Amino acid sequence: MNVSLRPLRIEDAAISYLWRNNPEIWKYTGNKPDKEITLQTETEWLSRVLLSEDEKRFAICVGKNDEYVGNVQLTDIDDSSAQFHIFIGNQKFHNKGIGAEATSQIIKYAFNTLKIDKVWLKVNSNNLAAINSYKKCGFVEITNDNGTILMMILNDGK
Repeated sequence: MNVSLRPLRIEDAAISYLWRNNPEIWKYTGNKPDKEITLQTETEWLSRVLLSEDEKRFAICVGKNDEYVGNVQLTDIDDSSAQFHIFIGNQKFHNKGIGAEATSQIIKYAFNTLKIDKVWLKVNSNNLAAINSYKKCGFVEITNDNGTILMMILNDGK
């Protein structure tokens, strides 16, 4: 399946706010919303975060029509590192390798375009599918503390 990334846009809120209200999407994360997310709330949030200079946020698109199916982002970007985040919001695209492909693409972007040395992430130790996907993309486990695994990938192209 063809997977591409494009910069996240304000109008993506019309779809992403629905994903944020799906508890199945957030089952393994510590960042689940604590209240219902409305279109207005999501639009305001996107308007704010898309202006952040230390974050790069992308829509994950698939197929010939570039259907928007999830988000992938780098946050806390500095001269040497960034934190990685991903979710596939459209559940019909779960377990199809889309997350791994989007991960590979954003890692290349981080290393080749942003020229950073490492990308790290935190993942719930019960989220075995995500952990396996991250390992396939080159992430290695650094620590496992109270059910949260810290993983990292280093830029070996320097």
